[in-house]
Amino acid sequence: MIADQASRTAEYAASFRAIETARRPARARLFEDRFAARFLSPSRRCIIRLASMPIAGALVRAYIDHRWPGAMTSGIARTRLIDDRLREAVATGIRQVVILGAGFDCRAYRLPELTNCRVIEVDHPATQAHKRERLAGIPHPPNRVQFVAGDLTRQSLHEVLRSEALHRKRRTFVLWEGVTHYLGETAVDATLRAVADLTPSGSRLVSTYLHVGVIDGTVEFEDAGVSKDRVAGDGEPWVWGMNPEKMRTYLAERGFRLIEDAGANEYRARYWGARGRRMRGFAFYRVAVAEVESTLR
Repeated sequence: MIADQASRTAEYAASFRAIETARRPARARLFEDRFAARFLSPSRRCIIRLASMPIAGALVRAYIDHRWPGAMTSGIARTRLIDDRLREAVATGIRQVVILGAGFDCRAYRLPELTNCRVIEVDHPATQAHKRERLAGIPHPPNRVQFVAGDLTRQSLHEVLRSEALHRKRRTFVLWEGVTHYLGETAVDATLRAVADLTPSGSRLVSTYLHVGVIDGTVEFEDAGVSKDRVAGDGEPWVWGMNPEKMRTYLAERGFRLIEDAGANEYRARYWGARGRRMRGFAFYRVAVAEVESTLR
């Protein structure tokens, strides 16, 4: 990202969540995020208003999918998938959540399941400052949220959380969404090892990542170049990915047991059925769910 500026890609993700929240009828939504529009520019808020209208909304969604194939549908279905995995973790007794590269994620505010959870949000200072400014007007913001500013491209997770009251003996849900592909191999490796070291066995990690083929060009994905060029133009190029066939071993070497690894085509079909199976684009985007079982301590 560009120094001293909030992440552009974080605003794109918030736009997709706001568009889904505007969907009519309400029962058709995969989730609701009434805070997402707070992070958008005035022009994007106008688009959200159009998205709430039956005919105009369909046109808005079709236009976005044409300009950025699969990004919106992948982002929306992925949000629901992660919500479900977080709810499941809380149901097993996890009460501490760490969100790495939180961006404009508002799960701490919108998911009632997190009412009794402690949430630590780690993000770049510029993006985090913008987020806190936009959330300042909420009448009763949850005091359970702790904001920690840090840059994982320059600092280790141990260093970032050093002065924070992370309860290391508590099972923790660590969410790392939409971040790894902007970091280099060294930062990804170090952060994963730190998560395994800082959290006890039985903790959960949900991390998104890109198929390495879209990074090095060894695998051709439909319309991938459009999205790749756009984020690079915003100063946030994709630089890291992983072959899904190697992910289980990669995580095991860093103290994790892979539970689930799904690509956009899979999780769109999971939530939208036959309609989701017809959706195209962003097939290279994946979600890995793992459990800490580190023997590296």
